[in-house]
Amino acid sequence: MGAAAGGGESVALAGLTPLSPVTTPCRVVAQMVNYRSHARDSGFTGEVPPAFFRKASGSVSGARDAIVRPAHVRFLDYEVELGLVMGAPLRVGDVVEEGELSRYVAGFVVADDVSARDVQLTKTQFYESKSYPGFTPTGPCLALLEPEDFAHFGNLRLRLSVNGEVRQDRTVADMIVRPARALSLLARFQALDPGDLLLTGTPGGTALKAPAKAVEKLGALLPAEVKWKVFFKSQARNDAYLRPGDVVTASIRTPDGRIDLGEQRNVVAAAEGEA
Repeated sequence: MGAAAGGGESVALAGLTPLSPVTTPCRVVAQMVNYRSHARDSGFTGEVPPAFFRKASGSVSGARDAIVRPAHVRFLDYEVELGLVMGAPLRVGDVVEEGELSRYVAGFVVADDVSARDVQLTKTQFYESKSYPGFTPTGPCLALLEPEDFAHFGNLRLRLSVNGEVRQDRTVADMIVRPARALSLLARFQALDPGDLLLTGTPGGTALKAPAKAVEKLGALLPAEVKWKVFFKSQARNDAYLRPGDVVTASIRTPDGRIDLGEQRNVVAAAEGEA
């Protein structure tokens, strides 16, 4: 990789629009509630069991592409995540030890797991709510790592801002299930191929947060239709959700710059035909 980086002609990046370094079609698998701070925001008080879900690879977009809010979506949320891009096949039954991560993972990438919360909550599933086109901005860089680089994994800091206001800022020390174990758990039932993408969860600070326990208990007594009507009425007062014109920036790097995945800058846009 060093020889490749040192050879060839250079091209000025100014004015260029980076494509996603993750090519599609591919598998996009994500870990659910995998940071302690996010677990607290989500209302978990005990141990959080490891869980995975899928996203459509058609949701993958570039680090400068617009995030288009579908016309029927009111509550659009952000989730900065560290993405692992596979470099070797993960087969069902594989067990990945902590020191073997470099055998399977080619590199790291910044991703934003954009989420339509009103779709997610009312339909009680993740696939649709997180799979609209442009709902997985990825890049700008794919950091191809040498085996010794993985020793610096614990120093990675995830940071996301909206219109310059920091919303998420945590290191991977907050992570519950680290990548080697996550791949081993996934390999119980799911194979991955080179080029596939594993999103490793988001830290606390998303727009959506669990209601207070007293409110949650009261909501449990209401019919589903009434419960969601009341909940979304309260969410309408939450200014943290993304709106057209908002600028979302996200980055992941180590303090010393040894691993730097670059910075995303995505503008939220209204769906075609919307004002």
